[in-house]
Amino acid sequence: MARSGQVPDDFDAWARPHLPVLHRYAARLVGPADADDVLQEALVRAWRRRSTYDERRGTPLPWLIAIVRDRAGRHRTRRRDHLELAAADGPAAARDPDLDLERAIRALPPRQREAVDLYYFVDLDVAAIAAVMGCAPGTVRATLHQARAALRAQIGDDHE
Repeated sequence: MARSGQVPDDFDAWARPHLPVLHRYAARLVGPADADDVLQEALVRAWRRRSTYDERRGTPLPWLIAIVRDRAGRHRTRRRDHLELAAADGPAAARDPDLDLERAIRALPPRQREAVDLYYFVDLDVAAIAAVMGCAPGTVRATLHQARAALRAQIGDDHE
């Protein structure tokens, strides 16, 4: 058994419950085609750095998400062609509301984009997002509010 404040000896059992969330986040960051690679790199990094995990600072999920974020950034640096939305610029693409929304999300400031990805696509609650982003839950709510306002301004809101 592990010492207090560290990852248990059974890393697989410790990390496995978080894999669906980590995979969804990796897919948001680098696209579905590269998500498995990024997640694998992140898990290897987490395993190698497991002695740096401190349970007194929170649950494993924010720590693991931070590693996925780091590995995704490195992956994007190595592969500049990670999500080329520009490839879909024909007449049909101009009318595709999903592409419009994706472009609008990509245009958000990084902190707002991260909050939107974690809340709407990874399905984390506000408290978990606050732990990941290292801020208060109220800051997450305000960031999401600002992001929604920016998205409405970019693509409009035909549903009201």
